[in-house]
Amino acid sequence: MVFPSRDNSRFAEGDYAQFRQYLEKACGILLGDNKNYLIDSRLRKLLKEQKIESLAELVRKIDGVSARHLRQEVIDAMTTNETLWFRDRHPFTYLQDSLLPELAKAPGEIAIWCAACSTGQEPYSISICVEEIKRRHMSLANKQIRILATDISARVLDQAKKGIYEPLALKRGMPDDRLKQHFKPLSDGSWEIDPAIRKRIDFRPINLKENFVTIGKFDVVFCRNVLIYFSSELQQQIITNIHRVLKPGGTLFLGGSETPKGLNDLFDIQYYTPGVAYIKK
Repeated sequence: MVFPSRDNSRFAEGDYAQFRQYLEKACGILLGDNKNYLIDSRLRKLLKEQKIESLAELVRKIDGVSARHLRQEVIDAMTTNETLWFRDRHPFTYLQDSLLPELAKAPGEIAIWCAACSTGQEPYSISICVEEIKRRHMSLANKQIRILATDISARVLDQAKKGIYEPLALKRGMPDDRLKQHFKPLSDGSWEIDPAIRKRIDFRPINLKENFVTIGKFDVVFCRNVLIYFSSELQQQIITNIHRVLKPGGTLFLGGSETPKGLNDLFDIQYYTPGVAYIKK
């Protein structure tokens, strides 16, 4: 297969439009104009392995009834999995110091959903916060707290379930004191998270584009830095569905640049220094 140089369009305009439409339909990802280079960099290896010569041929193949594995490979390749430990820090501090002690006053379990969890850094960060607050807050010591972590990519979920990370990945936000407290070093130089942190989390595949209202009810939802990849209409649909799975007065955390349409109709703004959370009306 021959690919044009970086200065030229890699795929025919019609093929690009067809693939772009398919990707949005399949998982909601909205590719902008002139993203040929992105498709090339992420799908080049897959196209070569499958001996597929064009995007039009790829779309024909993944539309087939027996192409489930290939469809998942394409989605895995095109999904952005940028993540780090305790990203932005302040949502986790607020969760640990304010939200969890407050939620502990009510009977029953505390349920937290981490959507678009990627390779697991965010749900494990949440579970570390839970573990630490349980040790120092008596009302939470015996409280049942469950965490659902979901992503559309089977590949990153498999990685997340293992709870094993290379030193380079851990340098992206994991403080040394928490590393030593909640991980154990392995002989190959990687680190494995404490089983007590891992067993609290249920990893499950979910496509946010689909109706997920049957997953249960939650006190807290983290859906951070993923809505920016979707159309305005899909953002609004997802926010509406999140509102449905939140318990009355439940808390939603979004990314700092995410303010989808309809947000103020469904949520009240809760300011905390230096961040913002959204409380279900």
